[in-house]
Amino acid sequence: MSSYKFPPTAWIWSGTEDTADNKLFLFRKTLNLDTIPESAMIKVSADTRYRLYVNGHSVSYGPCKGDGQVWYYETVDIAPYLRKGDNVIAAEVLRLSPFRSINHSIWRTNLPGLYFNGELRFADCSEPLIADETWMWRENTNVCFVPEDDRMAYLDIFESASGDASLSGWTLSDYDENGWMPAVPRMAYQMRGSVSPWNLLPRPIPQMYENPAELECVKKIRKSTVAETDWNGVLRGKAVVIEADSEHIVEFDAGELTTGFLEFGFIGGEGAKIEIMTAESYVYENPNPKDFMAMPLKGDRTDSEGGFLQGFTDRYTVGGYGSDAAPENYEPFWFRTFRFIQLRITTSGQALKLKRFAYRETGYPLEAKTVAVTSDNSLPVIWDISLRTLRRCMHETYEDCPFYEQLQYAMDARTQILYTYSVSADDRMARRAIDDYHRSLRYDGLTNCCWPTMNSNVIPGFSLYYIMMIHDHMMYFGDRALVERYLPTVDAILAFFARNTDERGLVGQIGGVIIANPFWSFIDWAEHGFTSGVPNAIFEGSITMESFLYAYTLDMAGELSAYAGRIESANIYRDRAAAVKSAINKYCLDKDGLYQDGPGVRQFSQHCQVWAVLTETAPRENRKTLMTAALEREDLPKCSVAMAFYLFRALEMSDMYDKTDKLWKPWRDMIENNLTTCVENDTDARSDCHAWGSLALYELPSVVLGVRPAKPGYSAVSVKPNAGYFEWAKGSVITPRGEIQVEWHKDGGEMRVKINAPDGVEIIR
Repeated sequence: MSSYKFPPTAWIWSGTEDTADNKLFLFRKTLNLDTIPESAMIKVSADTRYRLYVNGHSVSYGPCKGDGQVWYYETVDIAPYLRKGDNVIAAEVLRLSPFRSINHSIWRTNLPGLYFNGELRFADCSEPLIADETWMWRENTNVCFVPEDDRMAYLDIFESASGDASLSGWTLSDYDENGWMPAVPRMAYQMRGSVSPWNLLPRPIPQMYENPAELECVKKIRKSTVAETDWNGVLRGKAVVIEADSEHIVEFDAGELTTGFLEFGFIGGEGAKIEIMTAESYVYENPNPKDFMAMPLKGDRTDSEGGFLQGFTDRYTVGGYGSDAAPENYEPFWFRTFRFIQLRITTSGQALKLKRFAYRETGYPLEAKTVAVTSDNSLPVIWDISLRTLRRCMHETYEDCPFYEQLQYAMDARTQILYTYSVSADDRMARRAIDDYHRSLRYDGLTNCCWPTMNSNVIPGFSLYYIMMIHDHMMYFGDRALVERYLPTVDAILAFFARNTDERGLVGQIGGVIIANPFWSFIDWAEHGFTSGVPNAIFEGSITMESFLYAYTLDMAGELSAYAGRIESANIYRDRAAAVKSAINKYCLDKDGLYQDGPGVRQFSQHCQVWAVLTETAPRENRKTLMTAALEREDLPKCSVAMAFYLFRALEMSDMYDKTDKLWKPWRDMIENNLTTCVENDTDARSDCHAWGSLALYELPSVVLGVRPAKPGYSAVSVKPNAGYFEWAKGSVITPRGEIQVEWHKDGGEMRVKINAPDGVEIIR
């Protein structure tokens, strides 16, 4: 019998399988070249995260976040970094424990490893270059990962580290490998071929950018004998000397909330302790400190006199081996989110020279092309902070917030995707999000409310926002294959809701408040009548909002099915939508004309009136009455920043878009409070950066200028500006069909509109 020899897997690891703690492992390969190759295309990945270096140059960072079914690799040409003679290919690999780490957003399997597979192409031949036993490894025991506090922080990325002279220059060719050990190749029989990490796919989105950046200035010196001018100097590349046996507490302002990789360079200063706190803003004391979930009070985010910084802290002990020619460098492995940074430096018996303190800004390479201005002078700054918020909440996935969780939630992502379309016509991140949620599909037909994540977390309504995403993509890009690919997931979601429709034809009680129930029926972070984001009617039974969401997406599923040629399914979904709306009108419409938060429960919110309009459950002639009550009745819980997009849509449908003037107040308050990004909500403002608040990115181009898809795939463009409370507006809106310029102004009682569109584009006015 002939024997079969399995090819190498190109996966390697250390000699240890310990997964009890988060750890950093270092790998390096020395490569001697007589000739520089024309190309050296390499596929690289790791479980859990890596940074790849060639001769000291960082060339790739990843892998793009995957899950238990799909793992990604990056492709990079390392030829430009190679030279004749000795070369070093090196990788720093962060292994997150599948058992201990509380990080929710980064998947890890039970099989850690580094994947490196490619070839060197010369003029007349090629040679393989893969990870194997010729690579050397060492654990970096000088870095430990410390958990954040308990305030809803699930990143597990913060470090307690110390300088180690034995690792100085480890990515370079003249480094002494003494004490390093040969890597251990992974055998094919160790890898499960159909799942992660063996099931490798190419990265679906571009690499994150990393751009050199500087902090703006010193914000506050709490304690220091060093002059403020010297502290500011280090931000511009001028080293600052910190005397021995001294303590310094200095706070720096980046000028805006950002995300980036911190960089430090030290000379001397053996034993100095550096505490690096990254914070979103200055805060005030919580008046109820015994409340476990209570957040600190926030007002003026820059109030360094009356407030204090509250954030998360990295700690570094200086090794003291740095010199002017070769500083001791420290860079935390994961990017940090910050507007302000506090350095607490305590030197011991040796003076410390801080030679470098900077960062590399990072994020998804979003190319914003849309420009829109109006007669409202408050909106340009709101547009600016909205665009910045969207950028800061886009890394390898859309994120709820870069500071606390970095999770891709479906309700958040639906509007983030629309905002991305509006300013860039870029659907690459949207495509990966749609595929992500598809892979999170559960046995019961629901998707996880956020994905990728290591934990099960179900908000039933968020599965319905996923259907909205697919419908949005159909309208903007018209990719029939994408619709056909994910329609079975749409069917599964809607089948869950059909099974859970009660005898009245309403969605039954399928969830409840957070933690107390298996499913969380989150609707909005509203106050006065909502508990953990859920209407209090949940304590009496089902809530009307889940029936509204179901009806809304049944109509969308009907359009998706028709687009894919599934006419019978389309008719079924449309009929079901009509039946649910009829049931809402029968059981949830109060005698005073408002829609109840729960069937027969005389509790009301702005939300149900908004969705009665959006779903067209309320007759057209009743829309203004409903929305007037929704705006004017003080006893109704109001839509927060999270739900504002839908509130604005309902006002638009009710010919009341002029009422949005006052609804921009939360954003104007953000500007007044010196925010540079949009808050998570206007209730407790837990996060200062939450892109579901980037509402202006849709309102100005899509409503005020009026540029939206009229047919799937933007095959026809609707240009119907809504004057609202504005006197004039102008701008250029990017679409998949090219840029469309719109300019209008009011002339007496008429709107004068000019439109310039690419040739061949059908305009519907």
